[in-house]
Amino acid sequence: MHLHKTFYTVFVFLIFSIAIFCQNISGQSKDTLSYYKLSDVVVTATRTNTSTLELANSISIIDSSEIAVKNDNNIFDLLKDVPGVSVTQQGSFGSLENVYIRGGNTEHTLVLLDGVEMNMPSDPSGTFDFSNLPVDNIKRIEVLRGPQSTLYGSDALAGVINIITKEGYGKPKFFLSSEGGSYNTYKGLLGANGSLNMLHYSVTLSKIKTDGFSSASSAFGNTEKDGYSDYNVSSNLALDVSGNFKLKFLGRFNNSNADYDQHGGMFGDDPTYKYKSEEQTYRLQPELSLFDGMWTQTFGASFFRNVRKYKYDSTLYNPSSSNSIYDGRRIKFDWQNNFKLDNDNLLTFGVETEEEQAISNYFSFSSYGIYISSFPKNSAYSSGFYLQDQSKISNCLFSTLGIRYDHHNQFGGEVTYRIAPAYMFWETGTKIKITYGTGFKAPSLFYLFDPTTGNSSLKPEKSTGWDAGIEQYFWKDKFSFGLTYFANTFNNLFGLDSLFKAININKAETNGIEFYFNVFPDEAFSFKGNFTYTHSKDLSANTTDSGLPLIRRPKFTASLNFNCFFTKELNANAEIIYCGERDDKNFNPYPAVRVKLPSYSLVNLAASYQLFIPLKLYTRIENLFNTKYEEVYGYGTAGFSIYAGLKVTL
Repeated sequence: MHLHKTFYTVFVFLIFSIAIFCQNISGQSKDTLSYYKLSDVVVTATRTNTSTLELANSISIIDSSEIAVKNDNNIFDLLKDVPGVSVTQQGSFGSLENVYIRGGNTEHTLVLLDGVEMNMPSDPSGTFDFSNLPVDNIKRIEVLRGPQSTLYGSDALAGVINIITKEGYGKPKFFLSSEGGSYNTYKGLLGANGSLNMLHYSVTLSKIKTDGFSSASSAFGNTEKDGYSDYNVSSNLALDVSGNFKLKFLGRFNNSNADYDQHGGMFGDDPTYKYKSEEQTYRLQPELSLFDGMWTQTFGASFFRNVRKYKYDSTLYNPSSSNSIYDGRRIKFDWQNNFKLDNDNLLTFGVETEEEQAISNYFSFSSYGIYISSFPKNSAYSSGFYLQDQSKISNCLFSTLGIRYDHHNQFGGEVTYRIAPAYMFWETGTKIKITYGTGFKAPSLFYLFDPTTGNSSLKPEKSTGWDAGIEQYFWKDKFSFGLTYFANTFNNLFGLDSLFKAININKAETNGIEFYFNVFPDEAFSFKGNFTYTHSKDLSANTTDSGLPLIRRPKFTASLNFNCFFTKELNANAEIIYCGERDDKNFNPYPAVRVKLPSYSLVNLAASYQLFIPLKLYTRIENLFNTKYEEVYGYGTAGFSIYAGLKVTL
């Protein structure tokens, strides 16, 4: 409480002082904005197009040029060098891929694809698995750190990852690419984008297939390869009906098959363990602009469905067989209104309502008999509305204030809010910023209604977070750096009581420092890097983990990235990724035993060459020095890998 009181006092004094200072220099800095490069405009921070120079938010952007030069196949790989973010992959290609923001749980990050919530309703924790989300048709990724429930409702306790697909404009183009490499991997992609009169389109179709490697770490003698195949269709269609009305349709379909292992460590191999996933994502989005853009509206109707099937038979070290299916879906309607009150004030009001459904069946047979667990179809409903004000004072003080109310048919109402002022000294290119906000996560359908562990009286998980920092820009922001301190507390976290019933019992806190720098002396060269220190502590009472760090959260992460266009045709990219040591658990014995995972560094290279106008050749090398490491205890990771391909554009 003392820390919060101190924060509020400093915050009020800071705003009061800056407001007076702004008035004193009014008229001196109104034209200085044009001195800076304004290419970084984001939508996730405020749900409106806003320059990053005017935001207090801690946000990172992975744009189309960065996606192109890295030649990565999966969005998950692009997130590995984002400040404040750590990642884990539980084995070979197609295995569970999780992202942690500022030390929060993986289910505390809300993942959006073109405005559609992707967190799985059929998953007990409501997390999102990145393993089946390729970079096909992706334009940019925005990673927003800190509690964001004021604009996005449930699940955004630690942050939001917003993935935005490409829009098609201009002359119609067709392209195809083919790639092959290590682990007998092959990928083919076919796509088209452009405009036909009022219609703008961008569509891709891809398939990837690989033999993979053992998901259970080879360090324990596991040798059976776990393969993976994936089909992905992505489309972004827009119809310009008139100058002030546009109709968008966004769709994605994914079907994948993966081989799993029973567990990490000794005797983990299981050639019979198969996993199938099917995912559908659709959104219809009319957009209307009235009164010369003074009032803009966005309507949305979204549908998301995820179906997962698991199957394995008895083997020497696993004398049981199992068959299970998890089916979850979400239907959501939203309406956002932006009112431009004047050039220095934008008011946003939105309404949302959604329904989640899930059903599952689990069957297991062993020498102990038959075990059946069924989760009957259940639903939950929630609605909310939010109000946000963005204002400027003398083009130097930028403020975002927001409040939201949500109502859930099980636990009732929840209020969240957010305050985010920033002040820019245009003469020196210095920005100081501070944010304070709250977040919540509704209990999943499984936590509410599971016949064995469910508890319909659960309250939502809650978070409170703040950060404060400085950003410095030099030479029209050709060189910039930023330093931010953050702190989060998580309360009412879900756990199990002595009867294995879900209850709000656990607590945790995280804090740390994020540092980044960007160097862009010209269009041919870029050099950037970041460093994050994260301290996490489990505050749950009456557990063996109390007072200890949260598992799989490294204290230190860092990355460096170099990119150079030697000529117009030849590009090279190099990245170094460092992950410090962190705690994990060996879940094979009971009870689980804490272990330390060593730190590791990875070097990845990529290059491309435009041989002639239609044909581009490209390659990438992952884990150049064949580093042996683990992201999850007992599970394997890829060694030295090389891939090469070609792309034809017509």
